[in-house]
Amino acid sequence: MPRENDVDAKSAAGLLKEGKAILLDVREPDEWALGHVDGAHHLPLGAVDPTAVAGDRAVIAVCRSGRRSGLAADRLAASHTVHNLDGGMLGWAAAGLPITTDDGSPGTVK
Repeated sequence: MPRENDVDAKSAAGLLKEGKAILLDVREPDEWALGHVDGAHHLPLGAVDPTAVAGDRAVIAVCRSGRRSGLAADRLAASHTVHNLDGGMLGWAAAGLPITTDDGSPGTVK
């Protein structure tokens, strides 16, 4: 069930394109390597700390399905405008939005 601060993939993509938000990917390095959103910032959940995340724009937290990113959003909520990407990277992929790897090849989500 979506939470109050959740945003769907298409809305998140719009906020990113307009420069109104940054995407914070809190998955583990092996998940990131398989595929991520171009331009996302990678910071595994265990390293998420409000001081480690820029506060000049809204933050959209993302993981595989939305559970871990929801925890990250909770950690950041007191000091940042933060949203959780509803459905995570699975939702992003289902919306037909691009996923890439570090070398620019098409990525996947598992």
